[in-house]
Amino acid sequence: MEGKQFALHDVVQMKKPHPCGENRWRIIRMGMDIRIKCLGCDHSVMIPRKQFEKKMKKVLEQAED
Repeated sequence: MEGKQFALHDVVQMKKPHPCGENRWRIIRMGMDIRIKCLGCDHSVMIPRKQFEKKMKKVLEQAED
């Protein structure tokens, strides 16, 4: 079974918006935990990869290499 495809510096949409009202997040660190940064208020959150994959809705912009 293949999971959702995302990479470092991608902009993703989560299922629930951030309290600031923004729903776009940039992936800034990947590993067992994933750190994402809100594009509205620059708040960053680190969450476990499994939880991130469950809460992510879709990739909005892919990072350019």
